[in-house]
Amino acid sequence: MTTRTPLMAGNWKMNLDWKQGLALVEELGEQLQGVDAGKVETVVLPPFVDLRTVQVAVDAGKLPIAYGAQDISAHESGAYTGEVSGAMLSALGCTYAAVGHSERRQYHGETEQVTNAKVKAAFAAGLVPILCVGEPLEERKAGKHVEYTLAQLEGGIEGISAEQAAKIVIAYEPVWAIGTGEVATPDDAQEVCAAIREALRAMHGDAVADAVRVLYGGSVKSSNVGELMQRADVDGALVGGASLKAEEFAKIAGFQG
Repeated sequence: MTTRTPLMAGNWKMNLDWKQGLALVEELGEQLQGVDAGKVETVVLPPFVDLRTVQVAVDAGKLPIAYGAQDISAHESGAYTGEVSGAMLSALGCTYAAVGHSERRQYHGETEQVTNAKVKAAFAAGLVPILCVGEPLEERKAGKHVEYTLAQLEGGIEGISAEQAAKIVIAYEPVWAIGTGEVATPDDAQEVCAAIREALRAMHGDAVADAVRVLYGGSVKSSNVGELMQRADVDGALVGGASLKAEEFAKIAGFQG
């Protein structure tokens, strides 16, 4: 029986200005009133420009919502136009920072070295990285999906301590299932999430492997989250489009009830 608290993280991607973000987070706070915050952690990952608004809304309303950024600079400060540092995110009360999302890898050419530097930057700023890993369709078809995903995992956490590793969140998102309506079966998700946990066990031991929360992402909805969450090594979800609707995302967060 796991003691890991399920985590449901909503990635807004490049959607919602600050006014729309405010409306969503306030409505989400209302919708979550029936959800036991001690049994599930609800997180939103808004665009950078919405973070201050979300911070004020969460603090003022004492909403049961944690929040974080969709990306983080690998650098502490300096001449890096357009980037946002971990210290800036920490000052906004962020708890989490997503790292290595497939869209960052695909559209911005982020390598394992960059992802690893961002994981370390998040820890240095007191943030919890949500490290995203997952295979494209050709790797899945070739039967190399586990090997491919574990290589991303190992590259992303290279050089971090066991203490840090125990705090990290890993999000398994098969690229072919993101925003496509396709969803890995619960058994598919369990296979890779279990492999991730065993890789962590080999690297850092039982205590770390048993502590790390491994999420599944890829077209998660209230209609399929319950079955996914029945699998032993799936500890939550990284939710895309469904997180833009407060009622739907609250249903996902309240899967247990």
